[in-house]
Amino acid sequence: MSNAVLSLDQVSKAYRVRQGLFGRKLPLHALQDIAFSLQKGEVVGLVGESGCGKSTLAKILLGLLNPSKGTVSMYGQPIADMPLRERASRVQPIFQDPYSSLNPRKTVAQIVGLPLNLLGIKSADRNRQVTDMLDLVGLPQRAAGSFPSQLSGGQRQRVAIARALIARPEILICDEPTSALDVSVQSQILNLLQDLRDELNLTLLLISHNLAVVRHMSDRVVVMYLGRIVEEAETQALFDSPQHPYTHALLDTVLRPVPGQGLPYLDIQGEFPNPIRPPSGCAFHPRCKLAMDRCKSERPVLSASDGHRSACFLHDVN
Repeated sequence: MSNAVLSLDQVSKAYRVRQGLFGRKLPLHALQDIAFSLQKGEVVGLVGESGCGKSTLAKILLGLLNPSKGTVSMYGQPIADMPLRERASRVQPIFQDPYSSLNPRKTVAQIVGLPLNLLGIKSADRNRQVTDMLDLVGLPQRAAGSFPSQLSGGQRQRVAIARALIARPEILICDEPTSALDVSVQSQILNLLQDLRDELNLTLLLISHNLAVVRHMSDRVVVMYLGRIVEEAETQALFDSPQHPYTHALLDTVLRPVPGQGLPYLDIQGEFPNPIRPPSGCAFHPRCKLAMDRCKSERPVLSASDGHRSACFLHDVN
């Protein structure tokens, strides 16, 4: 893992949550023992239902939250030891909603140039870099003087991408970067991200509910359930041969253009469990059609076979 651009080693995050007005505070484990890495120039997809811990993980990688335990490292150096300015210049976010993440009182040029202000770049150099970056993301120069409300959704997301890239980071944390956009615009933004990845040798963590987007963009996929990784594999291997029943169910929701099949749905029995009182054993067993007796009392370990990691007794390699 020390050669990875970014690596997570047994990262956990717990909150103390009060139940009811007079109830005592109980631990909510948003993340538990998360371990994976991102290699230079790689796109890793992170998927799972709402509440599985994806956004908490993104906030930790951006330095907005500290893990309860475990280490996040860049090239083997814990990012907790890095100055905040250095961390911000090397890891940048692209958020879900490009309108709410942009200051409506600032022009595009001011928004995109703000990180350079914080880095102490002089005005002349700053203006040149902003101009170059707007061109790189496909925005006309006349957009520099516009306000976010004067732009389309796709243009606003291009502004958000330009702002993220202006300090030349190595890693982008993309949290549902196209879900707030019209379908006709989504492909344009995804193609832009792919072009920028190749041109700037970026490393991307792509957080998304849209498995079609993840399949199109990612080199590897990490699947999370209730704060834990349940499967990780190269994209083609995961889509062709998923090993965890939860991954199977997620992949069944992907819309395929097959006449007569109708719309897909998430074929999982029961509801997402209470994270304050998680099930014993395998957290997925109350919703799993293939659960065995041991699943109710034993928690499967995330084990690897030919680079494919899975936490399921059905594919226990030991």
